[in-house]
Amino acid sequence: MTSFRGLSKAERPIHPRPAEFFCSVLLLLAIAGLLVSAMLAIMAGPAPLSPSTVLSAIFRFDGSRDHLVVTLLRLPRVAAAMIAGAGLAVSGAIMQAVTKNPLASPGLLGINAGAAFAVVASLSITGVSGDALVWYAFGGAAFAAFCVFFIGSIGRVGATPLIMVLAGAVVATFLTSLTTAILIFDQTTLDAVRLWTVGSLSGRTMEHVFAVVPYWLAGLLGSLLLARHLTTLSLGTDVATALGQNPALWRSLSVVIVILLSGSAVALVGPVGFVGLVVPHIVRLAISVDYRWIIPFSAVIGAIMVVIADLAGRIILANQSFPVGVTMALIGAPFFLWLARYRAGAGRP
Repeated sequence: MTSFRGLSKAERPIHPRPAEFFCSVLLLLAIAGLLVSAMLAIMAGPAPLSPSTVLSAIFRFDGSRDHLVVTLLRLPRVAAAMIAGAGLAVSGAIMQAVTKNPLASPGLLGINAGAAFAVVASLSITGVSGDALVWYAFGGAAFAAFCVFFIGSIGRVGATPLIMVLAGAVVATFLTSLTTAILIFDQTTLDAVRLWTVGSLSGRTMEHVFAVVPYWLAGLLGSLLLARHLTTLSLGTDVATALGQNPALWRSLSVVIVILLSGSAVALVGPVGFVGLVVPHIVRLAISVDYRWIIPFSAVIGAIMVVIADLAGRIILANQSFPVGVTMALIGAPFFLWLARYRAGAGRP
């Protein structure tokens, strides 16, 4: 056996870091946890189903009552929860890297509110539905993002974390007020989006899911490709420039990816808050600060969190349509307060 006891660290051969293997194993375990949580969510309901029934409905559909319940009701709901959770969590992670703001998320920076306003306004004015709603959601998300960054950049100080949060609060409040005004005066639209406006998985079908999947996949793949650059951006503009990066280019591409992911999620299930804030911090604290790991872990854990939140809401209220956005608020609000207090105690902005 070869011994390196007498060699310095610089003279010893370099081996792959154990952390890489550890993170890979954890990611596989997280994916397994996602599959288990999805199975439990599909099985749960007024008429509980066995795992074998669920699997046969997915892979050997025969048109029976149980198979119809799985394919028409429960599977689309769980798929929508997974897509929305992953999209919002990855969006939050990207925004925190681009803005160097630990409080950044699609909800706090007004992007969810912009997408929701665009969807409600389009339903009220044009009556569109289906695939067209996705494009309105993208447009609303892009408009809100532009407004937040424009307002946050005004003045000598520039877009500091505090200013960005305040600008996001202003834009989100304004757009939410407009959305509320439309719903007050348009009863038809209110009836159509009553639960959706607070984040709901009720009534989701595979048609809704397939309408957003292409854009969601494009955003997710783009985020994985940009992971290395996001790690550099999270260190600051000066560091990124010194390393030969083009911060403006990568920020622009990152914003496009955020719009694709958050726009898809909002168009599918409505504005679910706190997912994009809570999940990236959990990943950083427990796993890694490298965005090559933050992105995939955020996607998987975000999907698990929304699936479990929806399942918990259905169990607590005996299978009633309890909005998942409310459940996430109950989880995310205490975490947000803890995070703000923790950073204040650490002397961080």
